[in-house]
Amino acid sequence: MSDARARVRSLVDSSRFQWFIIAVIVVNAAVLGVETSPGILDDARWVVTLGWVTVGIFVVEIGLRIFAHGRDFFRDGWSLFDLFVVVIALVPASGTLGVLRVLRVLRVLRLLSAVRSMRRVVAALGATIPGMASIGALLLMLVYICGVMSTHMFGGTDPEHFGDLPTSLLSLFQVMTGDDWANVIRPVTDEHPAAWVFFILYILISTYIVLNLFIAVAVEALDRQSEDDKAEIVAEVEEGEGLMLAAIADLKDEVARLRADLDERRA
Repeated sequence: MSDARARVRSLVDSSRFQWFIIAVIVVNAAVLGVETSPGILDDARWVVTLGWVTVGIFVVEIGLRIFAHGRDFFRDGWSLFDLFVVVIALVPASGTLGVLRVLRVLRVLRLLSAVRSMRRVVAALGATIPGMASIGALLLMLVYICGVMSTHMFGGTDPEHFGDLPTSLLSLFQVMTGDDWANVIRPVTDEHPAAWVFFILYILISTYIVLNLFIAVAVEALDRQSEDDKAEIVAEVEEGEGLMLAAIADLKDEVARLRADLDERRA
């Protein structure tokens, strides 16, 4: 690695540079919010200029990181995400690609790659995908079974909410989310007093038990990610200690050789 590349890499990997980029991301996020208010822009045109200044800083940052890390930059998923966000920011506002300008708001998501704790949370959430998929499939099975049952049992009583399977599935989803669920089931419970047993069991299983399973999987993934981070830190510390001990050993050998040479000259 050349001296220039080493210096640039030391710069872009430094904590001060990272905090500076985080501050620029926050400023850019505020600018994106202000740009949604034409009245404010008419009185403060400098906001647009500030937005382009932040984009320019992002471009320079990406260029420095590519120069510093070389091919390793393109092997890192977070670095590719940052590159994609910056490229989207340079898309022309007019023409066939103008619709992609909406994706400028993704620049706010650069905080995920800039803040290590956020990256850890995202990595943990990514690790939960297999478990979440299994729980999601279980939830779909539950909603489907209850949808078929409710259509047969309550379709004639309340066709507005349970007249057919798609309508029943939509109503049960509304009940599961708790959005005005009492008014959804009231026509049925007024006609069938025992229907509340079905809906209470459905709410308990779909909302509380399955939701707790989602939370348990997420917490387990976060704990696993935290343990992996601790192991990585310990490995880095041990590697640093090993390098320090090796340097001390080399220094002792050098001192011993110098003493031996001095003794020979005196003799």
